[in-house]
Amino acid sequence: MPLRFYNTLTQQTAEFSPQRDNTVRMYTCGPTVYDYAHIGNFRTFTFVDLLRRWLRASGFQLDHVMNITDVDDKIIRNAVARNQSLDDYTAHYKQAFRDDCALLRLETPEHVTPATEHIHEMAEAIARLTAGGHTYSSDGSIYFRIATFPEYGKLSHNDFSGIRAGARVDLDEYEKADARDFALWKAPKEGEVFWDEKIGPGRPGWHIECSVMAIQYLGETLDIHAGGVDLIFPHHENEIAQSESLTGKPFARFWLHAEFLMVEGQKMSKSLGNFFTLRDILGRGYQPEAVRYLLASVPYRKTLNFTFDGLQSAKTAIERLRNFKLRLETGVFADGLNPALADRTAAAQAQFIAAMDDDLNTAEALAAMFEFLREINTAMDAGDMRVENRPPALEFLARFDSVFAVLQPTVESGQIGDAEVEAQVQARNDAKKARNFALSDQIRQQLLEQGVILEDTKSGPRWKRKSS
Repeated sequence: MPLRFYNTLTQQTAEFSPQRDNTVRMYTCGPTVYDYAHIGNFRTFTFVDLLRRWLRASGFQLDHVMNITDVDDKIIRNAVARNQSLDDYTAHYKQAFRDDCALLRLETPEHVTPATEHIHEMAEAIARLTAGGHTYSSDGSIYFRIATFPEYGKLSHNDFSGIRAGARVDLDEYEKADARDFALWKAPKEGEVFWDEKIGPGRPGWHIECSVMAIQYLGETLDIHAGGVDLIFPHHENEIAQSESLTGKPFARFWLHAEFLMVEGQKMSKSLGNFFTLRDILGRGYQPEAVRYLLASVPYRKTLNFTFDGLQSAKTAIERLRNFKLRLETGVFADGLNPALADRTAAAQAQFIAAMDDDLNTAEALAAMFEFLREINTAMDAGDMRVENRPPALEFLARFDSVFAVLQPTVESGQIGDAEVEAQVQARNDAKKARNFALSDQIRQQLLEQGVILEDTKSGPRWKRKSS
């Protein structure tokens, strides 16, 4: 079954392949670095990471651009309030975002592009839009005239046929489904940062940033543009209007949007004050892989209700997966191959692939994995597992984890790594063989103090890290 995605633009699920040379040219909206990102934001970033990993698992190469919005209304307001330069204010939150991404095992895109490094190109694009009759000036600011783009509304599927000529908005973000001419270039207010360009002194609006950087790095037509559903209107709608007015070509072939993360039935957001940062959650003793698992567990086009019970369930699920992997790796099985288990392993992997190919249906993919886990555990309990069944089962687990990335425990500051644990386990085995039980007990206690639980089983010693 081919890889398929739901396209917000067409409102249909369609088979996906890149437009040329097996490389997926993808643009995704990154963070606005005025504060720490919350886990509602990371729901979208985790979806993008799953998308990256599955595209690669499907045999494609990636050319992925993610922007960093490091100049907008909120950033300037906050920097002025703290009496800091724009660079000094945003540097802390840029690094915090990188740190959080690393903890959540989010891959770094091929290009991470801060808006402030592309101001001149944005000004040139605005000049071209002006030459094409798509803009007008007012009080030193330049606005995009949406009446010059008859297809405006084709992404959000809103009917803007009754738009009021000349109605405009200066804010970067607005929520009313009310089509208004939007600012491409904003005249500076007293005390604000600005750039002196041929089109006049000022700074770019939020929307033009993404259009310019996407086209500069990826070309005039992208394979995929992805983000959260909150960006469909006005941000992505405005991106399309600008970009297609510049190039005369479709801006993106596929538009993919992740649904909201909810808290008690409301969208998690800073404006509502019902948000958690990753730091908040880790401070309560949870591991980042549990957060990643929870964010990945519900298909991206369905809303996800965040609860700490759900986070605890994610932690339990990860422990089951790790224990299963450990049992497969260390179990002592009879020689040969059990054909029925070989067939079951192949079928489970096929179910997993089919689920991920079906618009990244992570819930079905996880169901395939846990049904497989249950059946193989039962087979091991009954003595039906064979040595030659082990490699395909571990291969399936590796394929699963190449996407979900939760099997490897996070090594906290002060913890020992896996190689050192294995060395100490071997030293304990040697001590037991030499009947030096005092040393054996001492090594076991040292491992426990370092967060490692060592269990003696019929098939030999097994270890795991203590859950926080």
